[in-house]
Amino acid sequence: MKKYDIKDIKLAKQGKLKIEWAGRNMPVLKLIEKRFRKDKPLKGTRVGACLHVTTETANLMITLKAGGADVSLCASNPLSTQDDVAASLVKDSGIPVFAVKGENNATYYKHLNSVLTMKPHITMDDGADLVSEIHSKRKDLVKGIYGGTEETTTGVIRLRSLEKKGLLKFPIVAVNDAETKHLFDNRYGTGQSTVDGIIRATNHLLAGGRFVVAGYGWCGRGVAMRARGMGAKVIVTEINELKALEAVMDGFEVMPMGLAARIGDIFVTLTGDLNVIRPEHFSIMKDGAVVANSGHFDAEIDIPGLKKMSISVRTVRPFVEEFMLKKGKRIVLLGEGRLINLAAAEGHPAMVMDMSFANQSLSAEYIRKNSGKLEKKVYAVPEKLDQRISKLKLRSMGVKIDKLTAEQKEYLASWEIGT
Repeated sequence: MKKYDIKDIKLAKQGKLKIEWAGRNMPVLKLIEKRFRKDKPLKGTRVGACLHVTTETANLMITLKAGGADVSLCASNPLSTQDDVAASLVKDSGIPVFAVKGENNATYYKHLNSVLTMKPHITMDDGADLVSEIHSKRKDLVKGIYGGTEETTTGVIRLRSLEKKGLLKFPIVAVNDAETKHLFDNRYGTGQSTVDGIIRATNHLLAGGRFVVAGYGWCGRGVAMRARGMGAKVIVTEINELKALEAVMDGFEVMPMGLAARIGDIFVTLTGDLNVIRPEHFSIMKDGAVVANSGHFDAEIDIPGLKKMSISVRTVRPFVEEFMLKKGKRIVLLGEGRLINLAAAEGHPAMVMDMSFANQSLSAEYIRKNSGKLEKKVYAVPEKLDQRISKLKLRSMGVKIDKLTAEQKEYLASWEIGT
């Protein structure tokens, strides 16, 4: 087996500087790394990771290795790899990386299996591709696996489906569902980085334009919030009555995609579902409408349908494709329909990934300590870990909060005191 597969080892110097820069803004993870280096809670544990190969992920890999883990990493999306970061992890940290930005589908799965060849004790996923590959083609590995972690909403959906059908073969900790993950990473991280990716790719002015957000989960909330902050007129599309009502109460227009498609200037999908924007929508969009995705997989926009109804396609800027429809109208697709915040930008800021990857490292430690004791189900991150991360993050930000007095504790624990 190849020890690594990256674009160019000579990019390591540049990558190392970027990793160090991100590390300065990840104080919680650095505190965990310091303890891991001393206690070695992951000594002898093989961790196979399929995550976006970014500066923040690099700091997580370094933390896991400091804890004694034998780590191997591949990309969880063909366009999310930062090649200089991959080079530095290999050269400066001795961590095997199998990831090249722009890799094709065959290479993507070859890299996935390169990580699985190490026979991991713990899987660390962003989208559940490692777990899916193990369950479908590499069942021989199940016996040696203690458990896994999952970083994103789409992956948790896939894993809960496995659990519901009684097919999940080892325990999973749903890192995505931790309060210190989805409330911050999904809302503030996705919100900022998605808008960043769209602007870097197009250099469009958002102010005054109609910005359509498909899906009002935590990621959609974040993008809608940031787009409005840039002066855009935000429209939300939803299939869930409660989320649609929340969007209305938050001050956004809510309508079906069939109506939004006629008036929108920029469209972003964040649903985790299939074919949210389809040919019926492309056909009624304005000339020059921009379509992007910030959900995990490139299935939210019906790209095959768009290609079928187009007479020509040309790349007009990096990560910007212009599809010419039969009647002379142009539809602009960003980042091949993949995660625009990672395809055209750098993903979430380190400050927010600090909490997400603190969850990952502590969840890996939790799985190692409890190997053999956990059932084959999807677990929430233990509340104590969530609270510990919140406490450390506040401390790193110089924020202090109140404590309950003895009287207040007694009041909250009693039933006798009333009106």
